[in-house]
Parts: sequence; C-alpha cells; structure tokens
Amino acid sequence: MVLQEADNELTIDCLLLAGRIMIESGAETYRVEDTMLRMAKSQKMTNAQCYATPTGIIFSLGKTQPTRITSISKRVTDLQKIALVNSVSRRLTSHMITLEEAYDELKSIQKTNYFLPTYLQVLAAALASGCFLIMFQGGWSDFPIACLAGGLGFLVLVIINHLTKVKFFSEFTASLAIGFIAFFSEKYGYGTEIDKIIISSVMPLVPGILITNAVRDLMAGHFMSGMAKGAEAFLTAFAIGAAIAVTLGF
Repeated sequence: MVLQEADNELTIDCLLLAGRIMIESGAETYRVEDTMLRMAKSQKMTNAQCYATPTGIIFSLGKTQPTRITSISKRVTDLQKIALVNSVSRRLTSHMITLEEAYDELKSIQKTNYFLPTYLQVLAAALASGCFLIMFQGGWSDFPIACLAGGLGFLVLVIINHLTKVKFFSEFTASLAIGFIAFFSEKYGYGTEIDKIIISSVMPLVPGILITNAVRDLMAGHFMSGMAKGAEAFLTAFAIGAAIAVTLGF
C-alpha cells in the first residue's frame, strides 16, 4: 500500500511538472489537460481529473490520493519546450520510456534555457520589423529606420522586463521607444512614412500567439482560460496603443 502511494506521488509529480512546463511556455489550456490525462491513463489512472488555467493546475486521482494544486506565476512563449514535453508524453504513452525516465527528462527540460542569446533575438526583431515594412508596402528608404526601431524597441522590452518583471510596463516603454524613434526620424528627414514605420516596428511586440491560444481555448470550451488569455492580450495591445498615442501627441 505504501509502495503504491509512493508510485502515485511520483506519477502526480511527473504530470504536474509536464503541465506546468507547458503552461509556462504558452501552451493552450486544453492541450495541457489532454496531455496530462493521456499520461495518467498510460499509468492506469483512469479516474484522473485535471483542471488547468493560465495561473494554476488542479489534479486529482479521486478518493485514492489528495488533490494536488500547483500555481503558475510566469508565462512566456517557448514552443521548443512545448514540443519536447509532447515528445516525452508520446513516448510515455507508447511505453517507450518509463515514468522515472519521463520525470528526469521533464526536469531537464524545465531547467534548460532554449532561448537564443539576447543579441540574436534583437537582430531577429530588427530584421522582422524591416520585412514587415516591405510587406506593408513601405519604401525601402524606411527599411533601416524600421529595423532600428524594431531592434531597439525589443531590446528595451527585454531590459525593462528584466528589471521590473511587470509585463505591461515593459511593453509600454518599448512601444514608447519605437514611437519616439519613428517620430524623430520623420521630423529630421530620415524617415518618410511614420505610420508604416511604427506599425512594422511594433509587430515583434504584438501578442499573436496569445490571441490565437485565447481563441482556440474558447473554441474548445475553456471559457475561463480563453477570457483570461484574451484579457492579457488586450492589456498588451492597450500598452502598445497607449504608448504610440503618447508619441503621436507631440
């Protein structure tokens, strides 16, 4: 009996860790619940129940074990971790690996930072901003300004987010920097179309994945998670819009 309870505890720890990694990496709520329940069934836990939200997970095995809750305070977009957790889940449900091996892999995934170095992220944001300018039919003369604004804006986002840990403030400040760069570039004759420079430069800040996940959760019937993610996306959009409005008010 004691051995069975210990095995159940290990299983619950493994499932909660998998769900935690997925939510912290920006996965949809229904995907998290589906993954955890599939992993539970592979361990012959057919009565398992799971309820996931963007800020926490509740997991229960019914009457046999106490209900476990884990809170989640930070969320980023890391598709690499989501893919790795899905891979562990598939191999566990196919009995290609044991529960202990799956748990060890998940702990390794949680500890590993799969993000590119900051300078490469800034470079990617700069190039993406320039490409968005061309896609929006902007002039090639504004291409360097868009790259500069997008790159510096993303750099400000990373720095402020690291210093304050307040997402709204970091996004507002980054958008403010982009707006001022676009404003002064046009004022001093370096830029020609301020609207397209601003639109293209803020694209790396736009919460596209968050909006997509919110819609997918709503369509899957997870209304609370969908509304929460939608509200988070709205706050990001509001931060961007408010900062640009401030710069255009000069």
